Amino acid sequence: MSIVVTGATGKLGRHVVEQLLEKVPAEQVTAVVRSAEKAADLAARGVRIAVADYNAPESLDGVFAAGDKVLLISGNEFDKGRVRQHTAVIDAAKAAGVALLAYTSAPGSLSAALADDHRGTEEVLLNSGVPYTLLRNGWYHENYTENLAPVLEHRAVVAAAGEGRVSSASRADYAAAAVAVLTGEGHENTTYELGGDEAWSFSEYAAELSRQTGEEISYRPVTAEALTGILTGAGLPEPLAAVFAGVDVSIEKGELVVDSGDLSRLTGRPTTPLAEAVAAALKG
Repeated sequence: MSIVVTGATGKLGRHVVEQLLEKVPAEQVTAVVRSAEKAADLAARGVRIAVADYNAPESLDGVFAAGDKVLLISGNEFDKGRVRQHTAVIDAAKAAGVALLAYTSAPGSLSAALADDHRGTEEVLLNSGVPYTLLRNGWYHENYTENLAPVLEHRAVVAAAGEGRVSSASRADYAAAAVAVLTGEGHENTTYELGGDEAWSFSEYAAELSRQTGEEISYRPVTAEALTGILTGAGLPEPLAAVFAGVDVSIEKGELVVDSGDLSRLTGRPTTPLAEAVAAALKG
């Protein structure tokens, strides 16, 4: 039996593999990657490497084995048909007879277009008959803290979220929840709504940035249309910019406040405070 992590060299995948290696022997972990070169450090530590691509179903042949527990990390190629990509993994996992397939989805409360591929994938997974766990990950601190340069340059947090609140958590927190499911028992056919313990507003985020930098950083609310224009001006393709602006609209409606407590319960600890993520980003 192996624990198989797809997208293992991605930002979330690396956290998952690192945390797995603290709990199980390296030979029990399989990292599914598109580039063996990017996973050379994991191979050196004894992790089994499988090279496969969501866009090439035949490359998934032999990746899974009966009894495996699999983490399907959702793809980020929004233009490649993510439901089709994920279906290729689910089909291969089903054919192999895996014991569990956990999928990183989106909160059930999220109505933005971003959630459409996740809902489509959930439907395929539930219809497949494969024992499943839905890890409905909320928003990540890093969605904001990894993009601080323009905020600090213009001394403004720009969002189309009004006074909406976000219960975000760190990638490491969501990875810890996945690891708890992959290494634990009794998570079959279960859905977890995952989010941070504390919700915050963008004005509070701007205030926290001001406090930690000593600069006056303000929150500048804009319309979804204006934000789409700003993002396309920064080089994002228009359809993707509109998806991100749509998430802000959902935030204004309260759709990214996840207060189930599932995340801290699964990990056995409080989630990482936003202030801590800001401090780490500013040091970085």
